[in-house]
Amino acid sequence: MSEKIPYKIYLTEDEIPTKWYNVRADMKNKPAPLINPGTGKPLTLEDLAPIFCEDLNKQELDNDTQYFEIPEEIQKFYKMYRPSPLVRAYFLEKALGTPAKIYYKFEGNNTSGSHKLNSAIAQAYYAKKQGLKGVTTETGAGQWGTALSMACSYFDLDCRVYMVKCSYEQKPFRREVMRTYGANVTPSPSMTTEVGKKILAEFPNTTGSLGCAISEAVEAAVTSEGYRYVLGSVLNQVLLHQTIIGLETQTALKKYNIKPDMIIGCAGGGSNLGGLVSPFIGEMLRGEAKYQVIAVEPASCPSFTRGKYAYDFCDTGMICPLAKMYTLGSQFMPSANHAGGLRFHGMSPILSQLYHDGYMEARAVEQTAVFEAATQFARVEGILPAPESSHAIRVAIDEALKCKETGEEKTIVFGLTGTGYFDLVAYEQFNSKTMTDTIPTDEQLAESFAKLPKVNL
Repeated sequence: MSEKIPYKIYLTEDEIPTKWYNVRADMKNKPAPLINPGTGKPLTLEDLAPIFCEDLNKQELDNDTQYFEIPEEIQKFYKMYRPSPLVRAYFLEKALGTPAKIYYKFEGNNTSGSHKLNSAIAQAYYAKKQGLKGVTTETGAGQWGTALSMACSYFDLDCRVYMVKCSYEQKPFRREVMRTYGANVTPSPSMTTEVGKKILAEFPNTTGSLGCAISEAVEAAVTSEGYRYVLGSVLNQVLLHQTIIGLETQTALKKYNIKPDMIIGCAGGGSNLGGLVSPFIGEMLRGEAKYQVIAVEPASCPSFTRGKYAYDFCDTGMICPLAKMYTLGSQFMPSANHAGGLRFHGMSPILSQLYHDGYMEARAVEQTAVFEAATQFARVEGILPAPESSHAIRVAIDEALKCKETGEEKTIVFGLTGTGYFDLVAYEQFNSKTMTDTIPTDEQLAESFAKLPKVNL
């Protein structure tokens, strides 16, 4: 404890970033373009206009602008809960007996309980600026739906949320937070949309997936005048907004002359991971630094580690644009694991390209091992972590224990995306020893891969 590095490193208000960083500007190999499934050609602003907000469409397709100014009204909102702390995990280090130095960027210090608010407030702002009545969206574990309902309440916008059915049932309190903020919440798949009816006809007992919920939310948006669809992950625009996480982390580390060896984040669709690591990977792309970047995903939905790098639909109903990404297939139905935010069948096109080019590595971890790490972390660091965040905790602990064996004093930084106080059903199952691990078989994945669309550019 003789080091002069505090437990929590806070930035001043003046040090909060005023620009988002677009990693695509520094990528030599740009992410492959989104494809219009109707024409088979790259999407244009005109194609996107009925789906997303105008300004967000421009951000989505811009591969060249390195920094985007954060509008003043969003900057002011950020100051309600930002900067978020970078925490030195002294107690975890002591418990592990490791020479490694462990830091985590904690994004749970806001009412929504996660990093999702960083993009939710931006997307709600652009919807309001455009004069829309409201927005539609999907949510897995509920963090994104909670954040968006809060943002829409702030801007007096209607918010319609399609929540993955298993999460709707497992996490009733997060659902009620959304309703408290004025959102309409529907379990997905539902009988309120044509695509929902179709999915239920084919899979009558399904517990749902993010792919299903996306299909319903997009249909609801394009069939409702004055509405647009907004997404909490995967898209380029979302990763752009979330870079405030990595930019703050960079500034905090530099403030104390700390050089990380590895940066670890949980991986679902890519919003948290991309937000945390993009500024650091930007340094790597420009030849300024080198880091070990690790994406951690659930073994039950292993897009990076067992997926194919191919064009695929972003939704189960196959009505959304096609994206080239690491995917398990849009028809893949993941098991009802408790990390609802990591149950998307694909991965961000940006992160997929970076992974393909060797700037990141990926690990898949099982649910029971994740909750072992979550429990250990909670007992020594005093924060009950979200199941999604706990994937990063698992690998951070594993890496710190490797340092214990080798004697290496590596510096580890990981993203603690949010809190798990609405995920107590999961903790109850873990504590009661009724939690199980479900890993898809090669045969199940092969069946899903066989349904991948054929794209000829």
